[in-house]
Amino acid sequence: MPQETAKIHPLFAVPNLPQPQTAPEREFYDEPDDRAGDEPEVCSLCYGSGMEIVAGKGARPCKCRKKKSHADLIERARIPKRYTDCHFHSYRVMNPSQDRAFRFASKLTMDYPAVERGLLLMGTVGVGKTHLAVSILKGLTERGFTCLFYEFGALLKSIQDSYNSVSQTSESKLLQPIFDAEILVLDEIGASKPTDWVRDTMANVINTRYNDKKLTVFTTNYLDERRSEKDETLEDRIGVRLRSRLYEMCRTVSLGGEDFRRTFDQVTPIKKNQR
Repeated sequence: MPQETAKIHPLFAVPNLPQPQTAPEREFYDEPDDRAGDEPEVCSLCYGSGMEIVAGKGARPCKCRKKKSHADLIERARIPKRYTDCHFHSYRVMNPSQDRAFRFASKLTMDYPAVERGLLLMGTVGVGKTHLAVSILKGLTERGFTCLFYEFGALLKSIQDSYNSVSQTSESKLLQPIFDAEILVLDEIGASKPTDWVRDTMANVINTRYNDKKLTVFTTNYLDERRSEKDETLEDRIGVRLRSRLYEMCRTVSLGGEDFRRTFDQVTPIKKNQR
């Protein structure tokens, strides 16, 4: 058999090519570089597990879990963005009646659930009623309680919209969270025109929470006494029966003073957010 000869391939010199650049080594869980900017931030204490290891003691819930839980409670409370900066530390006391209201509101926040009655914050416009009511909600969410904020007129509008044939919700579904909330703020009670339907809806909310012993904080621009013959009282707006019920459910706290919003042209933007 003829002997096969091995095929010899010619060899050529290869020039020295630049070596690819390698990224510098980084510490584990170090700050991500720009290329990882879209990755979620990992907690440096628990590394996303939700439990922090304490040397010599074991594990405990991480602070990041508590922050997330509080953020969820705030979101569920439905506090309008307008009141993002409202809290007890930003409330500006301008007279003794506002100082008294501040003390009642902060005490309720600290003492709950060992309290029997809510608050009815009553006063003219721009004296800080809603600011204090929101402060109560924020203080209680920080303590882990479920809270809910509703402006009464907006609630009525949502209920009316639910009667539409194309609506995906119902009156009962809208009202159930209001009935269930541990703490409810019902803002601007009495502001809507007092028709029979409005009063019936208001009675349904108030009586349900009254019977279930749920804490409720109300705000209103209507006083119990007329300052002039043209003025309407809260009783005129919501009726004798409901006003009587509120006396039992809530401590009435009256606030006086000038309308803070009238000073907006004379104060800085930071101060505007403090009422």
